[in-house]
Amino acid sequence: MSANEISLRPAQQTDAWVLSAIHIAAIKALPATFYTRKELLAWRNNRDKPDGSYILKSMKVETFWVAIKGDVVIGFASFIVDELIGLYVHPKYQGKGIGRALVQHFCDEATNQGINNVITTASLYAEGFYLRLGFIAIQRAPHFLRNGVVVPVTKMSKILAIAPK
Repeated sequence: MSANEISLRPAQQTDAWVLSAIHIAAIKALPATFYTRKELLAWRNNRDKPDGSYILKSMKVETFWVAIKGDVVIGFASFIVDELIGLYVHPKYQGKGIGRALVQHFCDEATNQGINNVITTASLYAEGFYLRLGFIAIQRAPHFLRNGVVVPVTKMSKILAIAPK
């Protein structure tokens, strides 16, 4: 499978529980190299089972796009204007260009709005991925998870080429 075999579409409220399941699965698949097991558990909101309620709340302020293979949601990105908030791909589909396609869509959306610089907060696991996509590291910073646990992350940015009008 390649990124050419997927399609992207805006997320719908009915996707919330699947997005929660992808979020949990992606974090569960991470080794405890950069973060402790306790931090990884906090990152997935102390959940082992999907609960789309927090996704539904986020959908009120963030734009969500999903990657689909056939009729199965396999990954998603969420963003607000110039900031990529979240990017998760189910572990079964990682390494196949899905995350890259979602980030490119986010950058294209920003460019279409006349934005020439985007930002994200990358986990230490994702830092290399974003560097390969042309982001630069700005600084290491603390990130406060919803339940008060603090983890180190890397603030990153990318300058976009503005489409001629």
